[in-house]
Amino acid sequence: MINTAKKAAYEAGKILLKHFRKLPDGAVRHKEKNDFLSFVDEQSEQTILSIIHEDFPNHAFLAEEVGTSEHTHDYLWIIDPLDGTTNYINGIPVFAISIALLYKGEIQSGVIYDPVHREMFWAEKGKGAFLNDRPMRVSARGKLDESFIATGFPFKAKPFLSAYLSAFEEIFESCVGMRRMGAAAIDLAYVAAGRFDGFWELGLSPWDIAAGAILIREAGGKISDFWGNGDFLYKNYTLASNGQIHDRLTAIIKKHFPTYKPVYQK
Repeated sequence: MINTAKKAAYEAGKILLKHFRKLPDGAVRHKEKNDFLSFVDEQSEQTILSIIHEDFPNHAFLAEEVGTSEHTHDYLWIIDPLDGTTNYINGIPVFAISIALLYKGEIQSGVIYDPVHREMFWAEKGKGAFLNDRPMRVSARGKLDESFIATGFPFKAKPFLSAYLSAFEEIFESCVGMRRMGAAAIDLAYVAAGRFDGFWELGLSPWDIAAGAILIREAGGKISDFWGNGDFLYKNYTLASNGQIHDRLTAIIKKHFPTYKPVYQK
């Protein structure tokens, strides 16, 4: 199954590169305020779904653009055909394809592919995590004041902006530096690869984080919600780290987000 995910990500990556910095006028439209969609997202997603369907026609899927499949199955593919769309449409080379496979609700494998840099991050449960063909591990830094942290702005969760900025300030003052890449899948892959020591963001969806979650776990790190709980996939509060600084990050964030509140009202 991991080979299917890799193939799908690679073929979708060809589509992204073909149109990168070549989008015609009118190619981009708004899904909602500050959230964009292009025909490239849709072509990438259809390519991924077609490849998966060819190998596993009965499997279910949850994809960012077309939503949930009409049928259910023990196997569920969670797909983001273009994470970092705003970067992509502005010609910024930080974006990725993210594909994860769940079995009875548990993540079994995941792929995050950065086609610009030809980096395929992938993992299978119990088999480790890899960057292309090389094993990868999270960083070994054990202190927050030695750590390099990534985050994402809550552009779709602005009622939480004040709490976010307060937490940002405390973490920023406590670490070596902070980055905002604009693509959560890249952030999570970089934590797994030891490039970042931690990452936190609110407002993310399952397709943003499912593949990254197994990458981090298999690379020796930890991923949770803001309060250290493991049922983070559908809760929109994501905290990932090398494991060693996780408790410290949790303690800071909990001060500014003391209780769980739904990010999106149904």
